[in-house]
Amino acid sequence: MSTDTPTKRKLRFPSFSVQIVLGLVLGVALGYVALRIGKVDAETENALTVTLDTIGSSFVGLLKAIVPPLVFTAIVASIANLRKVTNAARLAGQTLLWFAITAAIAVAIGIGLGLITKPGLNTSISAEHAEAPGRSGSWVDFLTGLLPANFLGIEASARGDSVSLGFNVLQIVVISLVIGIAALKAGRSAEPFLAFNASALSIIQKVLWWVIRLAPIGTLGLIGNAVASYGSELFAPLATYAVAIYIGLVLVLFVVYPILLRTHGLSVRQYFRGAWPAIQLGFVSRSSIGTLPVTERVAERNLGVPRGYASFAVPLGATTKMDGCAAIYPAISAIFVAQFFGIDLQITDYLLIAFVSVVGSAATAGMTGAVVMLTLTLSTLGLPLEGVGLLLAIDPILDMGRTAVNVAGQALVPTIVAKREGILDLERYDSGNAEHLFDDTEATGTDEAGAPADPGLAAAR
Repeated sequence: MSTDTPTKRKLRFPSFSVQIVLGLVLGVALGYVALRIGKVDAETENALTVTLDTIGSSFVGLLKAIVPPLVFTAIVASIANLRKVTNAARLAGQTLLWFAITAAIAVAIGIGLGLITKPGLNTSISAEHAEAPGRSGSWVDFLTGLLPANFLGIEASARGDSVSLGFNVLQIVVISLVIGIAALKAGRSAEPFLAFNASALSIIQKVLWWVIRLAPIGTLGLIGNAVASYGSELFAPLATYAVAIYIGLVLVLFVVYPILLRTHGLSVRQYFRGAWPAIQLGFVSRSSIGTLPVTERVAERNLGVPRGYASFAVPLGATTKMDGCAAIYPAISAIFVAQFFGIDLQITDYLLIAFVSVVGSAATAGMTGAVVMLTLTLSTLGLPLEGVGLLLAIDPILDMGRTAVNVAGQALVPTIVAKREGILDLERYDSGNAEHLFDDTEATGTDEAGAPADPGLAAAR
C-alpha cells in the first residue's frame, strides 16, 4: 500500500490580461442586461446599472486618489536619480520633440479623414441640438494652469449644496519639479528628505498595486455601465462622424505607432504585449490620469524604460500628450462643425487646427475632458461653440477610444526616446508582459546596497 500523500494543487488564476478580457466580456453582458431592463422611471436607473456605475467609479476614484502622491514622490525621486546623468536636459528635450512629432502626424490624419468623410454633411442630427458648453478652454488656461494655487494643486468645485475636491496634475508636476531641483541645490542637507521621499514612493507603489489588482472588477463595472448608459440609438445620427474618429484612432494606434517602432528597431508585438494592460485600462476607465500609475509601470517594467526617466516622462505625457483627445478628435470635430454650419475652411484654418493640436493640449492639461480641447480649437478658428452640443450625445463612446490612444502614446514616446538615447533595457523590452507588473522582486527599485536599481540610467552615466 502506498503511503504517499497526495499533493495539493495550487489554484492558478488566469493571467492579468486574461482577467481584464474576462471583465470586459462579463461587463458587456451585464451592461446589455441592464440596458434591456431599462430605467425604473424617467430619472431613476435600475439597480444593476447603479451597481455597475458604483463599481466602475469607485475603482477610478481609487486610482485617482493615489495619483497625487505618486506623481510628487516619483518626480522628486527621478530628479534625484538624474543628478548624475549628463544628458538629462537632452532627454527632456527629446521627449517634448517626439510629443510634438506624433501629435502632428495624428492631426494630419484627423484633417485628412475629416475632408474625405465629410462628417458634417453626412449626418441626420438636427440643429436644435446645438448648444454652447458650460466650460471652454483658452490659452490663458495654460499659463494659469502652470502656477500652483496651493502646495498640493488641490481644486474645489461646488455642485449644488456639495463641494468636491480635485487636483491639477500639471500643477503637481510643476511643484514636484521645483522641489526636486531645490533639493539638489540644497546638497547634503536635503539627503534626509530625498531618503524619506524614496521610502514614501516605495510604500505608495505597494498600495498602488493592491488597487491595480482590482482592475478586472473595475473593468467589469466601467464597461458595463457604458453599455447600459449609452445605447446604440445615440450612435446612428452621428455614425459617419464616430466612424471617422475611430478610423483615425485605429490608424494612429495600429499603423503610425508600429511604423515608428519598426523605424527604431523595436518589436511591434512586444510593445503591444507590454503596454496592453495600460491601453486596456485607459479604454474602459476613460481617464489618462487614472491610468497614469499603470502606464508608468508598464513603461518601466515591460518596455524597459529606465525608472528615473519614466517617472518624469509618463506623468508629463499624461498631462500634455494626447494624440486621441487633442489631435484626431478636435481636427475631425472642427471640420464637422464647419461643414454643419456651412462655413468654408481655408488652408490657414487647417494650419491653425494643426498648431492648436500640437501646442494646445497643454492649455487644457489642468481641466477635464476633450470637450475643453475642442472648444479651444473652435474658438481659435472662430467657429460656433454651439457645435459642441451636437457631439456631446456620443462623446463617452468616443472617449474610450481616444483615451486608449492617449495612453498608448504616453508609453510609446518614452520608449522611443530611451531607445534613441541608448538607455532602453532591450532584454526587458523583449521579455515584458502583463505579469511583470506584479513582480515584487524589483518593487523597491534598489539593489542590495540600497542604491537605485536603474540599469538603463546607469548605462547613461
